[in-house]
Amino acid sequence: MEKVKLTIDNKQIEVEKGTTIYKAAKQLGIDIPVLCYMNLEDLGIENKPGGCRICVVEVEGRKNLAPSCSTEVWDGMVVNTHSMRVINARRTVMEFILSDHPKDCLTCAKSGNCELQDMAVKLGIREVPGQEYAEMSEYKIDFSPSLIRDLDKCIMCRRCEMMCNEFQTVGALSAFNRGFEAAVGPAFEMDIEYSPCTYCGQCVAVCPTGALTEKDHTRDVINALADPTKTVVVQTAPAVRAALGEEFGLEAGTRVTGEMVAALRRLGFDYVFDTDFAADLTIMEEGTELLDRLTKHLNGDKEVKLPILTSCCPAWVSFFEHNFPEMMDVPSSARSPQQMFGSIAKTYFADKIEVKREDLVVVSIMPCLAKKYEAQRDEFKVDGNPDVDFSISTRELAHLIKEANLDLKTLPKEEFDTPLGESTGAGVIFGATGGVIEAATRTAYELHTGKKLEDIDFKQLRGLEGIRKATVDFEGTPINIGIAHGLGNARKLLEDIKAGKSEFHAIEIMSCPGGCIGGGGQPLHHSDSGILKARMKAIYEEDADKPIRKSHDNPYIIKLYEEFLGKPMSEKAHHLLHTCYFDKSRKVEIS
Repeated sequence: MEKVKLTIDNKQIEVEKGTTIYKAAKQLGIDIPVLCYMNLEDLGIENKPGGCRICVVEVEGRKNLAPSCSTEVWDGMVVNTHSMRVINARRTVMEFILSDHPKDCLTCAKSGNCELQDMAVKLGIREVPGQEYAEMSEYKIDFSPSLIRDLDKCIMCRRCEMMCNEFQTVGALSAFNRGFEAAVGPAFEMDIEYSPCTYCGQCVAVCPTGALTEKDHTRDVINALADPTKTVVVQTAPAVRAALGEEFGLEAGTRVTGEMVAALRRLGFDYVFDTDFAADLTIMEEGTELLDRLTKHLNGDKEVKLPILTSCCPAWVSFFEHNFPEMMDVPSSARSPQQMFGSIAKTYFADKIEVKREDLVVVSIMPCLAKKYEAQRDEFKVDGNPDVDFSISTRELAHLIKEANLDLKTLPKEEFDTPLGESTGAGVIFGATGGVIEAATRTAYELHTGKKLEDIDFKQLRGLEGIRKATVDFEGTPINIGIAHGLGNARKLLEDIKAGKSEFHAIEIMSCPGGCIGGGGQPLHHSDSGILKARMKAIYEEDADKPIRKSHDNPYIIKLYEEFLGKPMSEKAHHLLHTCYFDKSRKVEIS
């Protein structure tokens, strides 16, 4: 690779040709402020439009200032990153941005975690000249089941557009208008709810301001907890325990399972359960479905649909319904763990504690914003009463804990309640990409071969590569497994299936980077993929610490089938634990 030499702030450096000024400066330890720029190197995600111009620098021999995030270096280049001209330009640019930005910082959902606010402080902005004469753009606020879009706060960084269109290939966002009226939103300016949006929340995760936020359900939860006529139960997803501590100053990857349980009890929940229990239940249903299809395939059934696709991720399901409706018989019909839990809680558990369905409120704590949308889907309601009443994000839970004046770090470690709180290590690893199919493999192998699996760590299924392939030997029967995280990667595998070129028997798909650990409702990681690795490590550590690590060995799952469901894929299990999919494709007509 060709090298070039340059000087930045009187410091010399040699870098590869094609390197940007920003990255070269970073190697020298020189900090250049950025706003629109974002880099998730391990995931192959880089946003460098050079649009905001906060990162401008002075290049010797060039008349205008250069955006350092998108300008490549050349041999002999001389750069000044903090001349008075540069500092003045950055301040002026920031004043222009702020002149068309709402001033509701006290009540903004991003207050305290807003990159625009932080940059204004960093650049020493204390007033915006001519603000009293400025005419500000004004858009209606767009509410959807999961997301809120306030385009008045859009600064055209286009991070959301990059995540939606390039990484996820959803195509729900695009830039429109020019100048002060410029913004990024659903294509053709339609509402989010009527766009191809999957509610994955990755746009929210990367938005530097309050232009995109989740729909907050904490007030609904507080009202339910305050209602003496309601019994309120809560379920917590596996990825939450690996990230919640970050909101309280703990290092990424610090496990806070016991402290989280204690906090939820002190918030007033009547029962604190674990979504991992429902993850084990999912494996029993989805694993049985996988084995059934495989057996038919091995016996020469040409009609059987393979590969089977996992169905735990609601954003992926929505993406599938919008883009591949002709393949609706390929995914597993198993509901997600969130919805399985809700169904069992409002039938089996409600009967046990003698509470009417309508008086039992089920709250889920999820790393995912699409879960809010999923909980509201009509097929997961009985006579209008949802199986899961409210789904709140990891961030929302942190706000509730802080609002209740609880210090997560000093709380004792407490255990989940039974019977819906007992889980295995297989349930825990649902939180990381590859975890669902690894959990399924642990169970499917033993059920298929009748032999005990000694080494249950299928490390070939783990990692952060966007698409992974592995073959697992089921005692002479090779099972080809595919794994994808990120909907853009999923699209590639689906196109192969559609074209009849897929080599796989089973494929796991997760919408978000790293799986649920990188969900749109997690503490904001602001382009640090090292945080995703730390959360993943915590997930596998919790799995290793579990006394039971295979779903079919969970005694409470066994008891649930014996007392209530009968057996996996029974008529009753299918009614309560399975679902169907809908054609949501539509043509957008432009008048």
